Amino acid sequence: MLAFAALGVIMLVGVGAVFAFGGGGTSSASGGLIQTSSCTEEQFKGLPPAHLQNPDAAVKYNSFPPSSGPHYAQPAPWGIYPDSIKQTILVHNLEHGGIVIQYGPGVSKDDVSKLQSFYQDDAYGIVLAPYAKLKDKIAATAWNEAAYDQNQDANFDKVDPGHGYVLTCSKFDKGALSKFKDKRRNKAGERYASVKDMTPGG
Repeated sequence: MLAFAALGVIMLVGVGAVFAFGGGGTSSASGGLIQTSSCTEEQFKGLPPAHLQNPDAAVKYNSFPPSSGPHYAQPAPWGIYPDSIKQTILVHNLEHGGIVIQYGPGVSKDDVSKLQSFYQDDAYGIVLAPYAKLKDKIAATAWNEAAYDQNQDANFDKVDPGHGYVLTCSKFDKGALSKFKDKRRNKAGERYASVKDMTPGG
């Protein structure tokens, strides 16, 4: 069994495995992307969505961390996590308009504490978790695409996958992360009626 534990909420999903993905897609530096002394935002062509029945599935994503594309059928509940979450699961959170913030083991304890405070200030539609492959970096991801038509899940081939966005930071930058969150949250294919519906634990 795969267990999610965040903010005291436990959700069990009947599959547990290690994800696999590729990266290294091309990025765009245009369109008003965020650029600060510590953070750089990149835009990637959106990959078509598809539901995976196993988070073990090998997916060649075009960004690091993944910001669009095929994903496991069950997203993670919004929240803070002490352990990493499979990337195929987190991409489903992105499809629901979420912002996923991950950090490597080389990020300072002070910056991790600041990230946790950043989450607590506005926890709607946010997942915060460690991710070893980021090393000493912080990364926020989002998927912006047109809202799906009714029953679009059955017709993924007709979806405009939009773009994926990755904000990579060498240290905590509240201004850059806030701008990314405000600009990118709840603008994906399976978005919520309101950000306030993206409640922690849900």
